[in-house]
Amino acid sequence: MAFDVARVRGLIPAVGDGWVHMDATAGMQVPDQVVAAMAAAGRAPQSVPGGVFPASGMASELEYEARSAVADLVGGDPRGVVLGPNRAVLLERLAEAVGSTWILGDEVVVTRLDDMANVTPWVRAAQRRGAAVQRAEIDLESGELPVWQFDELLDATTRVVALTAASGELGTCVDVAAVAERAQTIGALLVVDLATAAAFAPLDLDTLGADVVALDAAAWGGPQVGALVFRVPALLDRLPSCSLDPAARGPQRLELGAHPYPALAGLTASIEHLAGLDDGIAGTRRGRLLGSMAALEAYHTGLLDELVADLLDIDVTVLGWSERRVPRLSLTLQAKAPDVVEHLAERGICAFADPGNQGVLASLGAAEAGGAVRIGLAHYTTRAETGALVSALSELH
Repeated sequence: MAFDVARVRGLIPAVGDGWVHMDATAGMQVPDQVVAAMAAAGRAPQSVPGGVFPASGMASELEYEARSAVADLVGGDPRGVVLGPNRAVLLERLAEAVGSTWILGDEVVVTRLDDMANVTPWVRAAQRRGAAVQRAEIDLESGELPVWQFDELLDATTRVVALTAASGELGTCVDVAAVAERAQTIGALLVVDLATAAAFAPLDLDTLGADVVALDAAAWGGPQVGALVFRVPALLDRLPSCSLDPAARGPQRLELGAHPYPALAGLTASIEHLAGLDDGIAGTRRGRLLGSMAALEAYHTGLLDELVADLLDIDVTVLGWSERRVPRLSLTLQAKAPDVVEHLAERGICAFADPGNQGVLASLGAAEAGGAVRIGLAHYTTRAETGALVSALSELH
């Protein structure tokens, strides 16, 4: 069956508030299924794993189900799933653990396309250990990250390569598998940020070739929970532990304290929601995820192509252009970005202004253009809503 956006909107109460939500760059609106799961878990007796009574058993079950759901989302192993408050915290812990083994002369490679969550932790870890930082550059016209440059950046001293699968600012996708092939040749750890990509396309950890991937459930309408997934779970026991428990093994080595168990229930429910985006697909959760995310990807491709064409017709500048992208856009207009988003809000459209002075937007000169307007389409975005956006922006010319 084709992706039915009207049915999906009916599963998400917040989209009935009368606003056009183009603010998915900050996270998507929450499905009712997620709210119900969190409420049910919150009403139940609270405890932590390790006991022999029902409340403790429920905590263990919620934790197990959350790890299993995350593993299904990316085709991983539940034993390699680390859970935490958000991906930024988890990436900071990972960088601290991995970086503790570096010595003078080691190198880490980051990119100009990534946001700070997958750049700053690695730069800080390198500075603490006297390691060098190399940066992969973007193509300023397309916003793409050329793969060929990794042939020059990676060598025997490279310990980590950190990159994104899709830019949260430009929507540009990266050929992760090609970078993985180069990283594996020299034995470097490849850490891939899937925070944006996981909300829009079917993913497979083995196909990507990443050693570790980072996820953010809020990106697809889940709770404020992050996750790391290790392709080879045994790698966790070879890392220095940050746990307060000296006997911690596996994922617990990068986890601190008890989890918010109602949030874990919401995390599982949010992935179940993704698996049900196309309700005509049956089978295992992993199979339903692959089918539903493929249907969503096809829907967004048509929606995004039409939107970009309409924006170009009214002389709005779309920063970066690539044939492979997810529905995230950064726009510049003659008016300054804060004025543009205020104009949009007056017409019932949610969007964010970015000063454009950091990261990839700074590289593209967005600050000199008065900042960028960041647009994020979601699973519930309709053609009528993208049309309303174009109409409102056309009034500024």
